[in-house]
Amino acid sequence: MLTFMDLRQLRGFVAVAGAGTVTGAANSLGLAPASVSEQVRRLERSLGVALFERTPQGMRLTGPGAALLARAQGLLDHADEVRRAVTGQRRRVRIGALEMLAAARLPAVIRRLAERRPDLDVDVCSLTRQPLLAGLASGELDAALLLDTGLRIGGLGFPLPPAPTQSSTSEGPTRAGAAAGARAGAGTGAGAGTRTGAETRTGAGTGVGGGGSAVEPGHLDFVDVGEVKLSLVAAPDGDREPLLVSAPGCSIRLAADRTFGAEVPRRELTSIATAREWARQGLGSALLPDFVLEPDLASGALVTLDSDAPPLALRLVWLRGREPALRDVLYAMST
Repeated sequence: MLTFMDLRQLRGFVAVAGAGTVTGAANSLGLAPASVSEQVRRLERSLGVALFERTPQGMRLTGPGAALLARAQGLLDHADEVRRAVTGQRRRVRIGALEMLAAARLPAVIRRLAERRPDLDVDVCSLTRQPLLAGLASGELDAALLLDTGLRIGGLGFPLPPAPTQSSTSEGPTRAGAAAGARAGAGTGAGAGTRTGAETRTGAGTGVGGGGSAVEPGHLDFVDVGEVKLSLVAAPDGDREPLLVSAPGCSIRLAADRTFGAEVPRRELTSIATAREWARQGLGSALLPDFVLEPDLASGALVTLDSDAPPLALRLVWLRGREPALRDVLYAMST
């Protein structure tokens, strides 16, 4: 049985492997870098092997490190299960969501989860995409909800955090196994301090539907749980140009770039909320998601224009290898 100190060391190891640097792991754990570095060194001494190769670019897994990473999160999940069984503590699940989805879509997912699993406490945080993906990689988050398209994560065009890397001079696997058990169960299918249904704490953060799934060839896996329709809109008597877009990297901006290309005149604004308001004022057209358009379309403040923008998938993402511990939660959230 691992001791408490052993578990701390293991969590530090997983965080470093996910972040690629001691500093990044320390930030995710809320610890000093020196503390995380010492945890890793003690774990290496206790095992009698080097788990990382220290390089100027960061921490690279050795062969033994990759072998440990493939099993480490399962050990931590099992330790949490044992602790809950002994202490009677409720199970806590940590879910992240894109900020734009926080108010409109996440409540439906949380409500579904609360109805099906009232025994769970759910922590919810609202983040931008890269911190969401980094939180999954480090184990800080159990699952995340974002917008995407296609048959792989990042099909919309955004970069993924690198999978934990392994030293090229060592042997062994570079990532945890490729279990798809959550989807076998799931089929096809955030402001601080509020609690509803199963105890839910929101750290700022969104929602759902029902779709298909695919296997991501990297270290993350997913199931599509709904879709977000996109419409090109403008004021009834307003200008049709320029195309009003949000900042680069925003999911809706990526979708607009894919749909209209670079030749369409555009004006870059700070957010989809700003683009919507400028369109209302007749200053151009904007490609916007359904969850921000319903009131304006119903009132006639905005009208739809012809466009062939495909819908985006509402995608639930998790770290590959976590399925044994999360299968029931993923199933409850996605069907």
